[in-house]
Amino acid sequence: MTSPAPQTPGPARTNAGPPGPQLPPVSPVRPGVWSIPVPLPNTSLRYVLVYVFETDAGPYLIDAGWNTDEAYAALSEGLTGIGTRLEDVRGVLVTHVHPDHYGLAARVRERSGAWVSLHPADAAVLDRFAEMDPVSHGLAMLRRTGAPKQAMDEHHERLRGFPTTRVLPRPDVLLEDGARPDVPGWDLTSIWTPGHSPGHLCFWEPRHRLMLTGDHVLPRITPNVPPPVDEKADTLGGFLRSLDRLRGRDASEVLPAHEWRFTDLEGRLDDLRDHHHARFAEVMAALEAGAEVAWDVAARMEWSRPWDGMDLLARQSAAGEAFAHLRALTRRGVLREEPGETLRWRVAARL
Repeated sequence: MTSPAPQTPGPARTNAGPPGPQLPPVSPVRPGVWSIPVPLPNTSLRYVLVYVFETDAGPYLIDAGWNTDEAYAALSEGLTGIGTRLEDVRGVLVTHVHPDHYGLAARVRERSGAWVSLHPADAAVLDRFAEMDPVSHGLAMLRRTGAPKQAMDEHHERLRGFPTTRVLPRPDVLLEDGARPDVPGWDLTSIWTPGHSPGHLCFWEPRHRLMLTGDHVLPRITPNVPPPVDEKADTLGGFLRSLDRLRGRDASEVLPAHEWRFTDLEGRLDDLRDHHHARFAEVMAALEAGAEVAWDVAARMEWSRPWDGMDLLARQSAAGEAFAHLRALTRRGVLREEPGETLRWRVAARL
């Protein structure tokens, strides 16, 4: 999902649908390609755009949606509306492992026999998640960011009784960078774009000059970049490098997983890079004002909602993104990271 980040200017939309609470309609993208909005529970994003590629063997999906009955019904009805059925789906190419994209994939597979794909790095996330105690993991991350005791107590209370082990469905196909998934009649190539998740994939279709970007590039908002999970990881640095992997392909239209389709991929890539460079300046200003830990840095940064008005989940997301910026600046030699149960940062050089 995305973080409560400031909204960056985006390019003109090409199929936005109404701005109110109604979902946009099922829309043709190109001959044989459709966009189906699938509703999300309890989120301002409202829906995931599932893209359908028609083939002689049956339809193939890019992403699936959240695992709710409402989403399942919307996907099924959308497929029926374009002249096919959920039972006919042959493959589900999931851009990344987050539940609003991967969640429905197992139900689609059960109904249709379709194969489901992920990048190996996101398949590994499933293995770690199945073994993870969400309470202790969350508390450890809160300590790393320097969260106050009140936040940790709230986290513990919110997740009390949450199951500590979960069996999550595994993908059938692992798509590496540069893989050519078996979608008859289409020339899709996977592009590994880590950052929002370790194994995030975009897909390029050169015949129609379509770039399917998942959550990596969205038209209006910036995707959340999570905090690094170990001392060597630099998730934000990886995200910024991944932006450059989409350049130079002369895309005629960008098909993101949220909001709306748009043109001018190169301009949007520039917007996202500029946005994070501005965030670096905010981080430096927070440190120079006396902040030392990610939680306090985040509290001094600008978000789409005021810090005092955020709930715990939004503050955790914001602190995690501040953490990612702090680590990226450390890798650039601008900051010095002081290890410990709570990480602290000092300014080491000018930005």
